Parts: sequence; structure tokens; C-alpha cells
Amino acid sequence: MLSARGFTLIELLVAIAILGLVAILSWRGLDSMVRTQTHTRERSEQLLTLQAALGQWSADLDALLPLAHTVPIDWDGQVLRLTRRSPVDAGEGALVVAWARRNVQGQDQWLRWQSAPLRTRGAWSQAWLQAAQWARNPADVDRRNEVAILPLSDWRVFYYRGDAWSNPLSSPGTPPADLSAVGALIPDGVRLQLDLPGGAALGGTLVRDWANPLRGGGKS
Repeated sequence: MLSARGFTLIELLVAIAILGLVAILSWRGLDSMVRTQTHTRERSEQLLTLQAALGQWSADLDALLPLAHTVPIDWDGQVLRLTRRSPVDAGEGALVVAWARRNVQGQDQWLRWQSAPLRTRGAWSQAWLQAAQWARNPADVDRRNEVAILPLSDWRVFYYRGDAWSNPLSSPGTPPADLSAVGALIPDGVRLQLDLPGGAALGGTLVRDWANPLRGGGKS
């Protein structure tokens, strides 16, 4: 009669080592899968945010409003300010909108600011100056009207004028009285260049061109 034979100590140790190795490999596989899913989700969320922001950027430019004694668009190297129609009702007046990059809680962010509806030249002048102040040293009341969009390392704006892309800092800053002169301040095209920080879900340089629908400019 044969006696039952159990596992030796060495066999048990080998089995435990194999099970431990399998557990480690399984954990690494699951961890890698979770990291991939997290990165994919973050990338998708940032991509949707970026698409919405670029849509708003184009909508602001499409709604540029040339008014006498105002400036329809101005870039000073730090903030882009523009005068646009109200998206709800033209009878509500004009809006001053500003886009800028500013440090928010230790991180540079791309930001958008919007004024209340404006119906007088005096109100426009105040909002125009307020937009420039908001971009550099905002008061608490200014921050209530800003939206932080996404992290941004740097950004640049170019105008398409005279069949070439150029630095828009040469544009005049004094509001002309003649409406046709105000309209001439709107370039044929506007190029937006965003430098997204490395290490984030989205990174690298993104270029977006806008063409003035009234002139057919904005060649890329």
C-alpha cells in the first residue's frame, strides 16, 4: 500500500515565489492600465476644453464691432482686447472682451475676461482700461468675470495685413472718430499661437488662424 506524499518545504517555497511573481506582474499590468486610462481621460477632457476655448476665440473675432471712437481689436504683447457685439441681443450693447496669460495659484493660465454690456462711449472707455488692468494686476471684482481655461507656457498673436503676417504692436491705439477708419483697424486675419506646457496631457505648439469674413484674408 502506497503512503500519501506531501509537498516538501522547497516545493512550497518555490510555489509561493511563483505566486508572488504572478501577483506582482498582475499588479503592474493593472497599474499600467489604470495610468493609461487616466491619461486618456485627462487628455480627452483637456482637448474638449481647448476646442471650446478656440470656438469662443473664433466667436469673439467673428463678432468684432467697429464703433466710432472705439478700438475694435488691440494686442499689446500681453493681452488681446476687443470690442464685440453682444451674443444675445444687439440691443443690449457692446462688450469688451480680453484674453491674457497670467499666473493663477502658481501656474500660468490662459484666461478670458468679459465686461458687462456697454451702451455709452464712457462705459466702453472704462471697460477698455479695466481689461488692460485685469490682465496685469486684477482686483477681486475683475476676477469675478474671468474664466481660467487651461495651463499655458506662452502665447503670441499676429495680424495678416498687406499680404503678410506681422507683429500687431504697430497698430494705432487712439480710437478714431470715423467709422470707416475704425473698421480699417480690423486686420485681414489673426493668427493665434499657443505654447502648451510639456508634461501635461496636451503639450506642444498649436496655431489657429482666423480670417476676416468681410475681407477674405487670414492666409496660412
